[in-house]
Amino acid sequence: MFGLVSRTKAVKQRMASLVQLNLELAKLEGKQKATALGVAGGLAALAAVLVVYAIGFALASAAAGLSEALPVWASLLIVTGVILLLAAVAGFLAVRFARKASPPKPSQAMEEAERTVEALRGHV
Repeated sequence: MFGLVSRTKAVKQRMASLVQLNLELAKLEGKQKATALGVAGGLAALAAVLVVYAIGFALASAAAGLSEALPVWASLLIVTGVILLLAAVAGFLAVRFARKASPPKPSQAMEEAERTVEALRGHV
């Protein structure tokens, strides 16, 4: 009789610790995904700013091309190309980080909880 009570208490303690661990896993996973979304947002903002600068340089290049000789506007066009290249890289990285964070639910914690429930059902 006492063996059953002690085993029941042990199972209860293990269940409580499993629930606590799953909650900690969900918090950690949520924090990681929020960080990835923050990085993606920052990189997207950087890409937008660089595109604005590139538009400015493109317009300056057109103006210089109309009023000056080849070397001035050619150099401005090269700068415009470099800025657009940097914007493309930042945009690509933003999309990659956003895909990592999507969907925002803690999938690893949910999978672990499902495995725990299945393991418990198998032993009952």
